[in-house]
Amino acid sequence: MNPDSPAPAVYIQLKNRVTVPKGKGVLLRDVAYLITDPQWREPLYSLLVLEPQESDGNLILIDLLTVIPRIQGLYPYADIQPIGEGRTIVQIEGPATANKPSVALFVLVWLLLFFGSALTIMNFHADVSMLEVQIRIVEMLTGRRDEHPYLFQVAYSLGIGFGMVIFFNHLFKKKWNEEPTPLEVEMFLYQKNIDQYVINEEYRKMKRRRSDDTSGSREGGV
Repeated sequence: MNPDSPAPAVYIQLKNRVTVPKGKGVLLRDVAYLITDPQWREPLYSLLVLEPQESDGNLILIDLLTVIPRIQGLYPYADIQPIGEGRTIVQIEGPATANKPSVALFVLVWLLLFFGSALTIMNFHADVSMLEVQIRIVEMLTGRRDEHPYLFQVAYSLGIGFGMVIFFNHLFKKKWNEEPTPLEVEMFLYQKNIDQYVINEEYRKMKRRRSDDTSGSREGGV
């Protein structure tokens, strides 16, 4: 780039988490959004940021300290303006066949969750003497004691199912409104904690590698 030419202003925002196929280099378009002049945009988007190695594992942290030198190598006089978070997590994904879900595993997990939930509800009802409570409620409503209030129990069971649908705001693929379900919120928080842990671990590894490199340089100088 000619020093006399106007320096391009590059506004860059790193994505939070991205997935890249295994064996493919990580381009700037994969990890960042850019706002700049159209003549600079495509060369920047095609810029190779990182070539993943087997030793890197399947989770790689890329921050602005990695991206900015690559941009400056292409446009030394670029005016780089970072926006938002200064790092992104790159997940290296294997072939699609390797990630195909197992039907047998799905059925097994479904059965475990179904019977586990059923046993949990039954044990709770046994602990609080739910049958006796239901018998007393029916007796207060009808004036006679029924040791097997099946009608009340059927209505109660349907009410539990209906209440769960309302609580989780989800029935199969249909949602009642745009609000996230409690499960979606928990999954979001879980993923956020995982990402934060990965970021801390990657920075710890980087710090250790830099410390090792510094120690090696001093020993070599001695």
